[in-house]
Amino acid sequence: MVEPFHLARLPIIHFGKRKRELLPDLIKRYGSEIILVTGKRSFVDSPEAEKLFRTFKTKSIRYHHVTVTGEPSPSLIDDTVKRFNDQPVAATVAIGGGSVVDAGKAISAMLYKDDSVRDYLEVVGNREHPGSKVPFIAVPTTSGTGSEATKNAVISQVGIGGFKRSLRHDNLVPDIAVVDPELTMNCPPDITASAGMDCFTQLVEAYLSEKSGIMTDSFATEGIMAVKRSLVRSCSYGDDIGARSDMSFAALMSGICLANAGLGAVHGIAGTMGGMFGIPHGIICGTLMAAANEVNVKALRSSSGNHSALTKYASLGKIFCEEDDKSDEWYIDAFLNRLNEMTIQLQLPGLGSYGLATEDITLICDTTDIKNNPVRLTPEDLAEIICRRM
Repeated sequence: MVEPFHLARLPIIHFGKRKRELLPDLIKRYGSEIILVTGKRSFVDSPEAEKLFRTFKTKSIRYHHVTVTGEPSPSLIDDTVKRFNDQPVAATVAIGGGSVVDAGKAISAMLYKDDSVRDYLEVVGNREHPGSKVPFIAVPTTSGTGSEATKNAVISQVGIGGFKRSLRHDNLVPDIAVVDPELTMNCPPDITASAGMDCFTQLVEAYLSEKSGIMTDSFATEGIMAVKRSLVRSCSYGDDIGARSDMSFAALMSGICLANAGLGAVHGIAGTMGGMFGIPHGIICGTLMAAANEVNVKALRSSSGNHSALTKYASLGKIFCEEDDKSDEWYIDAFLNRLNEMTIQLQLPGLGSYGLATEDITLICDTTDIKNNPVRLTPEDLAEIICRRM
């Protein structure tokens, strides 16, 4: 018998090479005036941007351009909304990495409202978002967060007392996601690596989550196999469209999985650490991936009872190692070894290089909220994870 499951709403998804060419006609479904959110340079300076802007002119699409550098802050969202609240905007379109898509999602949700986005953020805000928005189209240019398939936008304020929290509502899922792997081919190796490890972390944490189920396990497994085939290759051979397509697919699957199964220890730490120190999210996830899973496995092995999570860890080992007739313990250790190898292969930096100091670790651990992890971790466990990657 198939176990009961729930699957959150999804956008209309257009996936594949040259799907970007659909964008002008997709926009025209909503109207002719848009807010266009991009990064500062990578897409805007590309030949693809020139072609798109020419097509906009041909199709009589008027766009108000907003650029995003780094993770979006409350002030960026609020200032943008004030700037365009008197414009007849038919849709918001975000073309860029996860931060750009999150910014576009938040702008679409806050347009024509008078209050601050901060009021609606989880934990730091005190209001429920009503779910109203202008139509939103997400076009990712990196293979990382999977924000093109989720209902939340991560907003950050960096510094002491800083935060990294989500604006969240079921209606904030993008109306349309255009996932064209060719748009990721100019992504440099370091960003490809950190974004890819963020995607990989989301897939593994959702697969191991206490909230996982038959659907998310299926999506996660397919995404993890794509990561296995292509993450390292996409960093070394950025023009390999097969590898880029694998990673775009994996990122999309990771967004669907996190929206339905939640995430674990790595993302709990990343939320706290990113808000305090402004370390790029993908770097935190990538550099902590091996250490966090080693600590998870150690805690699972030392606790009593039969843990389905250890069986899942063994399944991950089988995906990555392709060895027959080994014990579950062997496969688990092989998976952990592969994570450490990837940390070295992808040259993921230590956290100390971003200014994190040993004396900061206690505060991070004491204020980190871990949900959906396959085993309960203590503050001491979290400190061990961070210390291994200083």
